[in-house]
Amino acid sequence: MDFLPAYEFQKCVSRYRGDHKVQNFSCRDQFLSMAFAQLTYRESLRDIETCLKSIGSKLYHMGFRSKVARSTLADANELRDWRIYADFAQILIAIARPLYASDPIDVDLNQSLYALDSTTIDLCLSLFPWAKFRQHKAAVKMHTLLDLHGNIPTFIHITEGNVHDVNILDEFFPEAGAFYVMDRGYIDFERLYVFTLCSAFFVVRTKENVLLQRRYSHPVDKTTGVRSDHTVILTAFDSAKVYPDSLRRVSYLDIATKKRLKFLTNNFVLPAFTIAQIYKCRWQVELFFKWIKQHLRIKAFYGTSENAVKTQIWIAVSIYVLVAIARKRLGLENSLYQILQIFSITSLEKVPILEVFEGFDSQSELLDNSNQLILFDL
Repeated sequence: MDFLPAYEFQKCVSRYRGDHKVQNFSCRDQFLSMAFAQLTYRESLRDIETCLKSIGSKLYHMGFRSKVARSTLADANELRDWRIYADFAQILIAIARPLYASDPIDVDLNQSLYALDSTTIDLCLSLFPWAKFRQHKAAVKMHTLLDLHGNIPTFIHITEGNVHDVNILDEFFPEAGAFYVMDRGYIDFERLYVFTLCSAFFVVRTKENVLLQRRYSHPVDKTTGVRSDHTVILTAFDSAKVYPDSLRRVSYLDIATKKRLKFLTNNFVLPAFTIAQIYKCRWQVELFFKWIKQHLRIKAFYGTSENAVKTQIWIAVSIYVLVAIARKRLGLENSLYQILQIFSITSLEKVPILEVFEGFDSQSELLDNSNQLILFDL
């Protein structure tokens, strides 16, 4: 918890009056309780209450200033504005990104590279009637823009399950000079043209029904898997009206799966093979979703209201980023999975973190857990 910027956290609390007329169990106590639940994999509010009561005096040294009761924690999750923790997560993200800015990625690219995608978190319709998805099913979507330098989420938007992915392109402003890689669910040429106007670049997999006319063909090295590199224009009237500029279409054959993939981009400078490599990096956001669902509590929730669900997701994101910050500042070579596993049983030990990892052979342990996803691997 020493890595938490306490002053910035209190600014977020004051912004939304989180501690207004609160005598006991402040927003900080709520955050610590939920952080404890994330780090130690607690199953329920009763589980959190029982475990925290069992450690007695250690709570004060951890930062708690009030006793934790499940009814109090439930009320806090229900009533205190989730935006407190959303804003605080953004502060932690702003701290973490420079720490990982120089980390290598799997493509030779000097510019920033982001992957945009969403994951659906299934819910019970009778318990979460506000999260509309299908006739007999509820869900929320977690739309994420992932900075591939270190796999740090830079933008997260939580919506009902029936919100289409393409609408999220309206929620953030593209960074000039950066590359954004997306799947074909994000094809909307009016929205994609905003990237061009902002001097940003996109790489998106095209759909079969997109009508294109080839203008120029460029030579390619077919030994790399690239089959064609064309300059094209949109021929459908509605599409050409909202995206009047030329596009580049790269066709690539995946040797392993024998599957042909076609990409559209507004970048005409990079080699065609590099465009294919950029799209391949999109898989990192899929691994990110799978990882946090496996190792953080974002599939089972401690409350059923929209506020409680968003509060829990944002605190889970904060813990993910907080551990990433601690890993970098302490110079740990262990994977994030290993660090979380060790923290789960040592989070209340009164010893420096570095002492916990002394003599721990991270590389040998990686072999024993080869079926686990490894993010932040050096």
